Amino acid sequence: MTEFEKPSQTTPVAKTGPTITATFEDGPLKGGNIEAEIVEGRPPKTIDVPADDGSTCRYCLAAWVQSGRSAVYTFLYRV
Repeated sequence: MTEFEKPSQTTPVAKTGPTITATFEDGPLKGGNIEAEIVEGRPPKTIDVPADDGSTCRYCLAAWVQSGRSAVYTFLYRV
């Protein structure tokens, strides 16, 4: 690149680790899912998820023992 060329506009991509699919079994986001980063080799105990109305919903694992590439979460409360 010469001194007169502009660098291309790129958005840096955050490095993420392995993920699981978090599925919501109840609450405002019932039936939905998101990708959540694995924490210490396990699904996170709780996750905060933005809702359509602008609020944030806190979900927790529905059961401590889960297997595979997904985990089921149950609604706790709005944050």
